[in-house]
Amino acid sequence: MDVQSALFYAFSAVMLFASFRVITARNPVHAALYLVLAFFQASGIWMLLKAEFLSIALVLVYVGAVMVLFLFVVMMLDINIDSIRQGFWKHFPLAATVGAVIALELAAVLLGGFRISEPRAQVASQVISPASVTAVASVDAASAADVGHVVVAQASNTKALGILLYTEYLYPVQVAALILLVALIAAIALTLRARKDSKFQNAGDQVRVKARDRVSLVKMDAVKPAPAAPAAEETKA
Repeated sequence: MDVQSALFYAFSAVMLFASFRVITARNPVHAALYLVLAFFQASGIWMLLKAEFLSIALVLVYVGAVMVLFLFVVMMLDINIDSIRQGFWKHFPLAATVGAVIALELAAVLLGGFRISEPRAQVASQVISPASVTAVASVDAASAADVGHVVVAQASNTKALGILLYTEYLYPVQVAALILLVALIAAIALTLRARKDSKFQNAGDQVRVKARDRVSLVKMDAVKPAPAAPAAEETKA
């Protein structure tokens, strides 16, 4: 087993553990943190597959933005855990059935893709050799598409995606950015709700305050208190 395979199994094991803890953790904050760990492991697997753009996007978008939003929402809302867990075992059979169907569908699609990619891997091992140009020229026309696929795969996918996003798909990228900006402003506007029991300070009043309005000096004469009258003592006696 080489280093890449060992890292793949390590990342996969940690990701499976984190995914299991996401759905079994009693504290929602702990579940969100385990989801962050699962995203990091998935990013490492993408990096091993030489998909640098997807790996970086997973960390920046999901871990850096979405999960931070999840944590803020979980900590801001007063969630009653007991009420959420009611009826869990009642709906568990249906949820388990749906999950099993989705897992079987994904397995069928992924196994089909692996079977299709096996001939290309064999052609690649035959074509990509230290010889280079003469070896590529000796390949027949039937495997030309596979050779092109292998050569393109060796290029930087991050550079190719960047060129496509900012040339051919520039307007869709700008529209998506505008939609995200509107969603961000709407989320901030929805959370800024005035509450009667909340206490806050007005920043404008603090800026406009003056010293003479906050402190008033009163001049008083120094007066020595008069001694107690001895008449009261004589009356008691």
